[in-house]
Amino acid sequence: MALISKKKKIFPISTGLRKYLIKYSREVDIPIHYHELLRYSNSIALYDSKDQDTLWETVFYDESDRAEIHLNVKKIYALLKAGGDMSVMEHLYVDRIDLCIYGNTQPFRVRIVNRINDNFDYFYIKNADASRVYGLELEHLLSPNRISYLVHQNTLIEEHIAGIPGDKFMRVHMQDPHLNPIRLAKEFVKFNERCFVRLLGDMHSANFVIDVTPDFEETHYRIRAIDFDQQSYEGKKSIYLPQYFKENNVLIQLGMKYITPESMLQYQKEERALIANRLKSSQKGIDDILRSMEHDKISLPENIESLKKELAKHYSNEKYLQCHNMGQILRISLEHLIQK
Repeated sequence: MALISKKKKIFPISTGLRKYLIKYSREVDIPIHYHELLRYSNSIALYDSKDQDTLWETVFYDESDRAEIHLNVKKIYALLKAGGDMSVMEHLYVDRIDLCIYGNTQPFRVRIVNRINDNFDYFYIKNADASRVYGLELEHLLSPNRISYLVHQNTLIEEHIAGIPGDKFMRVHMQDPHLNPIRLAKEFVKFNERCFVRLLGDMHSANFVIDVTPDFEETHYRIRAIDFDQQSYEGKKSIYLPQYFKENNVLIQLGMKYITPESMLQYQKEERALIANRLKSSQKGIDDILRSMEHDKISLPENIESLKKELAKHYSNEKYLQCHNMGQILRISLEHLIQK
């Protein structure tokens, strides 16, 4: 089983990564930053509809700060969702600002509500961690999912990724009569392959959501990562394979029951072919982000040494042994897809 024994170090955004973010319009001036939200005067624990502690706290601001903070976070929402068109703010109000007290970077989550129809949305304000930014950008470029995020100085703004949390899905929805176990197991195989190829680690059930789409005949599933802190950091190959996390055992057992070895190999090949197509269609962006990673420090020397040896053995490819950083390791992993 995969096991992470130490808390990950937070890496600052480097000059090279900053240039990439500016070039691809991810760096945008914002009216309020993470550290300004820390001025809250009080907080209370946030419970869900079943009175279970969510491990988030709702924070409150003094009257003198609240109006300005709420106005500025609405402006951020307009930048994230409408390209800066402030007219979308007219019918919006900030319902709640929550703080995740157990998270690695202690993010804030803002709940925005449309007062006309009570429709609501979320977004997150976080301390910018280079690993997470690389993870978000690689998810945008290499996965079937588009990601909206913004960076300014040391603040990261992220959209909310909708879906049923993986741990909740396995606990509550596995007995659904409309569940299609074969399609769900297939999607887990493909998700496992995506994470391994692009070296996104720590994908246990609390770090991904399951997006369920009913169709006229069948139900479709997509598993989406929601935590990108462990992009190209750990030194163990197993950390990059969701199949090795005990928290995912329900999905693993589903695959063992419904997926044959021949089918699994087919799904792996399909997913690698799709990633290869995205590599070709986004070649300039991929090359730019890899070049930034190759000149950046986003892991520890011992992790780099360990991972390159494990991948060299896994792929029977000694090129990995010549790598000096995680960017070079990831480049070889992706080049392997093109060569195939």
